[in-house]
Amino acid sequence: MRPAVRLVLLPGMDGTGDLFDPFREAMGARMPHVPIDVVRYSGTELLGYGELERQVRAQLARLPQGEPFVLLGESFSGPLAISIAASPPAGLRGLVLCCSFARRPSPGLALMRGGVIELTMKLLLVPQMAGPVRRMLLGRFATPRLAAMLRDAMRKVSGAVMTHRMKEVQRVNVIDKLARVRVPSMYLQALQDRVVPAQAARTIQGALAGLRIVRLEGPHGLLQAAPDATARAIETFCRELGEPGPALP
Repeated sequence: MRPAVRLVLLPGMDGTGDLFDPFREAMGARMPHVPIDVVRYSGTELLGYGELERQVRAQLARLPQGEPFVLLGESFSGPLAISIAASPPAGLRGLVLCCSFARRPSPGLALMRGGVIELTMKLLLVPQMAGPVRRMLLGRFATPRLAAMLRDAMRKVSGAVMTHRMKEVQRVNVIDKLARVRVPSMYLQALQDRVVPAQAARTIQGALAGLRIVRLEGPHGLLQAAPDATARAIETFCRELGEPGPALP
């Protein structure tokens, strides 16, 4: 019997991977046979997209040989996932982007520069800004559990690292790599996203043939606030890849 497809999750800007817990629970309930690997980035090292890509590729190389996997890039990690899919490691069968982008999101984040980024990130990391950060990322979908998870994740990442990652977002542009992506691809778009505008998905779709956009109710933290809906969409995507799994009811 061939193995079931594996999920490899690349985290948002916090890089901790801790915020995937609600989604992992929902996937475990729907597809308990599917292994899930969470990649985690250092909260203290100033690593750019190129350095992170090398680290991710090294981790992918350690996956069980011959086992197919789907790569999911959340928000900040979307450009990483695109770069990897454009020059895919053995076993890659699908690409999922969640509330992400191939170049800096515009408007909003595109207006930030240099010192503005540093000041903004410092403000976002002070305790008094917990409420505004929660509203930006979770909106009306926030719950006490999600708020606590977000707070704990942010505490694990230095302000310098967050500032560095935001500057990386300002510089990134992997549009040209999209044409080299050959695996089936899906974009999960949050209808109430206050961080990444809808245009980001349309830009990717214009350069990536066959990209499926799935629009779901939820905020930028879609995998956290709508774990059941996102798990359902990814379950469907994985089944349609043609890899073996339990029979549909």
